[in-house]
Parts: sequence; structure tokens; C-alpha cells
Amino acid sequence: MKKRVEDKKAILLVAFGTSIPEAAKALDRIEARTREKYPGIDVRWAYTSKTIRSRIGARGKSVDSPATALSRLMDEGFSHVAVLSLHVVPGQEFHSFFMDTRRFAGMSEGFEKVHIARPLLGDYEDMSRAADILSNKYASLQKPGEGVIFVGHGNRRHPSDAIYVAMDSLLRDRGANLFVGTVQGHPAPDELLPKLRAANIRKTVLVPLMTVAGDHARKDMAGDDPGSWKSVLERQGIQCEAVFTGLAECGEITEIWMDHLDEVFSRL
Repeated sequence: MKKRVEDKKAILLVAFGTSIPEAAKALDRIEARTREKYPGIDVRWAYTSKTIRSRIGARGKSVDSPATALSRLMDEGFSHVAVLSLHVVPGQEFHSFFMDTRRFAGMSEGFEKVHIARPLLGDYEDMSRAADILSNKYASLQKPGEGVIFVGHGNRRHPSDAIYVAMDSLLRDRGANLFVGTVQGHPAPDELLPKLRAANIRKTVLVPLMTVAGDHARKDMAGDDPGSWKSVLERQGIQCEAVFTGLAECGEITEIWMDHLDEVFSRL
């Protein structure tokens, strides 16, 4: 290990990741905003998805895992690290890298301080703020017979899945035709269909409730596979359009993440 320079600080941005270049532009916006706010501070990247890292590696490029990125920072003598989770909810991916990161903080010759910022929807205040932003952004689509469905990832085996149900409630409070669904958790399409019928929804706009509009948005949300949201809804006679814009492409949403980073960086 190289000799440490006192108070040598870095920021590690951690995302699930994407192998789709168009979607990756959303992450580039996050990096640009981070560098703008913290000039002179080293900014590094890590992806939690091994599958995404492998796909990128097959193209001759590389993105570190969180553990590898932290090892590099430690070897380069960094003493203080602020880690920003660019996940949407504190789910399985977040908790796995959170535990790994805490182990680095506990090493006898490790970092002096490592603080991990919560994901986008880390508490009720975050959810309420995001619901305000999204409802205002898509207010023009709230017409009779038309609805907006924000589709997240979801994980029916993790308690964080309840956040999507909470977001559905918060968005419904702000607009009668705003709904939340997930591709791998709750609410699932069959759970949301009764609500759509009750509201007499004949047309929906599908919007990713995801950091980037990657594979899940393009395939599981709006793809032609029989199990996609688009396919399921169209079989029920509900017309669908899709918006391929990740949450990281919305400046107001990005500021929620930036506030989380500010909070932990101030404690380094």
C-alpha cells in the first residue's frame, strides 16, 4: 500500500450500471454535475452488476466493482471517501455493496472515513420530493382516459419493494392518472390492471422509474416480449407509448442525489 496523504478525498459513484451507450449518457450527466460541485476532487465509478461489467469488458472497456474501486483508492493513498449510491431504492444491490464498503472502513490500515449516501428514495422526504417532481413533469399527460405508469425494477424477495407501493400512493395523491409498477416485483401488471380499469384508462405512457433507461426499460417495460408491460397492457386493449428517459436525465431528480452526496461529504 502506498503511503497515504492526509485528508486526500475522493467521491465514488456507484450505480447498477448499463451497457447501452445511449442510456449511459444519463450517468455522464451525474458525473458532470458531481465534478461541477466538487472541483479538484477525484471522482471514480463502480457498477454493482457483474453482468453489466462483463458486457462492457467484452467490448474492451472496464468498469470496477465497488470493492475493486475502493481497493484502488486505498492503494493510491486516499484517506476519506464519500460513496454516492445511484440506485433508486435501498434494495439488494445497495445493501450488498453497503456491507462490502463498511468492511473497508473497518480495516486497521484502511480509510480514515468512508460515508455512504442513501439511494434516491431513501426516506419519506425523498419519496415525497420525487413524487412532486414527477407529477409536475408529467402533468400534461394527465388527461381523461390517459395515464402515466412509472415502471421501476422491483424485487419481490426484498422489503424495499414496498417503496414502489408507497410511491404509487404518493403519486396517486398528486394526480388521479399516475401509477407505479415494477418489472420484477410489486406492483406487477396484473395488480395494476384493476386500478387502470377503474380509472377507465385507455392509453398509458410508460416511464422508467429507473436511474437509466437501459435493458429493463427497453425490454421488460416496453419490449415486444409477451411478458413486458407494453405487451400485457396492449393485450388488455390499453394503448401504450414509452418514454426512454432515465431519472438521472432529470435535473431536479439529480439534485436529490446531490443533496445526499453533500450530506455525507460534509462529514468527511
